[in-house]
Amino acid sequence: MIRTLRAFDPRSVKLVIFDLDGTLIDSRLDLVHSVNAALRHIGRRDLPDHVIAGYVGDGAPILIQRALGGEKVDEAVVRQGLQFFLTYYREHKLDHTTVYEGVKEALTTVQRSSGQGSSNGVPRKLAVLSNKPVGPSRAIVEALGLGPFFMQVYGGNSFATKKPDPEGAVRLLEELGVRPEEAAIVGDSHVDIETGRNAGLLTVGVNYGFAPHTLRDQPPDVLVDTPSELAEVFP
Repeated sequence: MIRTLRAFDPRSVKLVIFDLDGTLIDSRLDLVHSVNAALRHIGRRDLPDHVIAGYVGDGAPILIQRALGGEKVDEAVVRQGLQFFLTYYREHKLDHTTVYEGVKEALTTVQRSSGQGSSNGVPRKLAVLSNKPVGPSRAIVEALGLGPFFMQVYGGNSFATKKPDPEGAVRLLEELGVRPEEAAIVGDSHVDIETGRNAGLLTVGVNYGFAPHTLRDQPPDVLVDTPSELAEVFP
């Protein structure tokens, strides 16, 4: 079911920026296994899957900090856990990770002509902006066959700041020659919605990801329940 809180003309959208984890790919199990491996490495107990999944979205350092108990944890312990997590995840990032059913079909439609610019229309520009480190982000996108859809893939260490800071989104607008009012961001958490608002973009939330509960406090302009509905938002 699509819920539209802000009316817009899909033909005006020339760029769609996608979050990665929980939006395009189901990476929950590999992230859970990697976090728990890091916890065991420093003598901590495993956490339940749903708890770790709820910590995803703000980048690897904050993910590990949350898994260790929050801001009061010693920084040296966080660094130790983070280093092990990143090493382990690089090796195991594709053990169980898959593209959500319907995503590739939706991307094909979304990328299709926006209906502007020529008699045949101009294909929409697509990009990925994740808070996951850029190396594994790009490797996963390519390994799962999503590479041809995207003109650019940026990660959490591509810039000095991470989402919800608009730096990455603004860079994509500049690189791809698109105005904020001609762009949208799609994601599964409040981090993506805040990023879009900070950059002046249309915001689309997906209810099937890791943190749909956070969208209640930061409602997007459009909310969808399935990947296939993205094709209806941007026909």
